[in-house]
Amino acid sequence: MNRSDRFNDTALGLISTQSFPAIVGTADMMLKSAGVTLVGYEMIGGGFCTAVVRGGISDVRLAIDVGKDTAEQFGQDVSTIVIARPMANLEAVLPIGSKLAQLALGQEGNRFRNLAVGLLETRGFPAMVGAADAMLKSADVTFTAYHSIGAGLCTAIIRGTVANVAMAVDAGMQEADRIGELHSVMVIPRALEDLDQTLPLAKCWLEELQPLQIPIEIRQVERELVALPELQKEPLPLAAPMSQPKSLSEARSLEFVEPVEAVEPVAEPIPVEADSAERAESVSDLTLDAQPLPDSDE
Repeated sequence: MNRSDRFNDTALGLISTQSFPAIVGTADMMLKSAGVTLVGYEMIGGGFCTAVVRGGISDVRLAIDVGKDTAEQFGQDVSTIVIARPMANLEAVLPIGSKLAQLALGQEGNRFRNLAVGLLETRGFPAMVGAADAMLKSADVTFTAYHSIGAGLCTAIIRGTVANVAMAVDAGMQEADRIGELHSVMVIPRALEDLDQTLPLAKCWLEELQPLQIPIEIRQVERELVALPELQKEPLPLAAPMSQPKSLSEARSLEFVEPVEAVEPVAEPIPVEADSAERAESVSDLTLDAQPLPDSDE
């Protein structure tokens, strides 16, 4: 059977109170007393809360009777109604049919399943905050959410073991009376699955699905090679030939070699012809005949 068709041809039961803890406790008793399904809650402001249940006509009648007795024990003004077979038009407009049921039944269980529930309602937000702080400091509980229904009514919701929740609620009641006005309280030892799915839960406690990380091979893109300009080779200067190293014995022999004296070249006689010899004699005769001139002073 599909979820959308689950509540077709089923009876409808509504019960209203003026307190959120009272309506949660009433819904818990209805679920445990008959085979009904809690579709959800409807808040209309002014503190009025309505629980919506669906099921067979006999189960719905029994659940509403038990819920009415429970709400009256809390001193609540109760209004109830049972509709054996609501029309399809009524289910399409009001949050009493398959749409709200899909929202409630489609939620996965949270980490606080199978734990006791404690609800403390105050008139005024400061009183609720002070009560929540006192409950956290007095016992090992978790503050899971808060809920407001109008008319200044705020409810703190805690989860934990039965003993811790009872101790925390007792401490919260005293703190709420000291700060402001305590309106109502409720302790549920073990909430059923239908009730657990309809309780408010803060976003910080919701388990978000993390994306599955799959390793992906990243291909490295090859970079294009850039052609570099060709380098011109310049001729290197010729180096003087280096003398080969000599042995130690050869080096010592060169140090003690005596210097050789330089020999002056001998000039060879140049042959002289006859004409040139006669000319030389005439020149010498002229030089002998010449006498010095007398001085001008004498």
